[in-house]
Amino acid sequence: MISHGKDIKVFSGNSNPALAKEICQLMGTKLGEAEVKGFADGEASVSIYETVRGSDVFVVQSTCKPVNDSLMELLIMVDACRRASAGRITAVMPYFGYARQDRKAKSRDPISAKLVANMLVAAGVDRVLTMDLHANQIQGFFDIPVDNLFGNPIFVDYYAKKFGAHCEDMVVVSPDVGSVARARTFAQKLHMNLAIVDKRRQKANQCEVMNVIGDVEGKECILFDDMVDTAGSLCNAAKAVVEVGGAKKVYACASHGVLSGPALERLEASCIEELALLDTIPAPVGEAELAKARIKYLTVAPMFAEAIERTYQEISIAKLFN
Repeated sequence: MISHGKDIKVFSGNSNPALAKEICQLMGTKLGEAEVKGFADGEASVSIYETVRGSDVFVVQSTCKPVNDSLMELLIMVDACRRASAGRITAVMPYFGYARQDRKAKSRDPISAKLVANMLVAAGVDRVLTMDLHANQIQGFFDIPVDNLFGNPIFVDYYAKKFGAHCEDMVVVSPDVGSVARARTFAQKLHMNLAIVDKRRQKANQCEVMNVIGDVEGKECILFDDMVDTAGSLCNAAKAVVEVGGAKKVYACASHGVLSGPALERLEASCIEELALLDTIPAPVGEAELAKARIKYLTVAPMFAEAIERTYQEISIAKLFN
């Protein structure tokens, strides 16, 4: 039995419309006609201007800044489509907000990632399509299918073209112990060695870099992480790799560029030659400011377009990474 709808309809909220349009262009379809705006008191208002009855609906919305507004827009859009008799609804969330709140770190802490999962299911989401979840176990917070795409192949392709055969002389550096698994996978694809920055976090958004595990002396390094928020961890790791480890040059890449607070100023003042980010979250500033901070964006649209088509056709998505 085929579980998908009769045709594909792609809609977008306000968080990343440029990505949604690019996805539609690659799929050869048009972005669904919808309007997402706010009332004077701040409430979100959604209007869907075309029929979705029986359709396989994909709502593209990263729950990025403003996080709560983006989340409510997504929930209301899903509710509108469900009440309009959509055949199946997939929440396409290139960036899944609240993913860092995935466990109780201390007494009376909420597990907000689980709460968001419950809200999405309650609103009427049938599937979730996301990328590089901060913690893979978040997939288990859902009782519906979750496809977690990997940004690894995009970075592998980019650096293979950028550095060519020189890649094998470089070192991939994990900025903390928690990122070792994804950094190791990335390093293996490019036939690079792996190093780890050992750090001790004193309090939220501040960390003290302690040591570099691995040989980076005289080497060009690539710091590999899943997201850059205030950029404190990344810049401190880059400093340690150069000053403690003796690295020659440091590049960096991350799937999600949250870039909040003093992130851009820190990156501009850091020793990082270039920071490559995926466009799961739109750039917060113009091209001039990005150039100052040495930030380059790589598109995820082809991967999401392929994943959406495979979801509709009931074809394995895992083959995208084989």
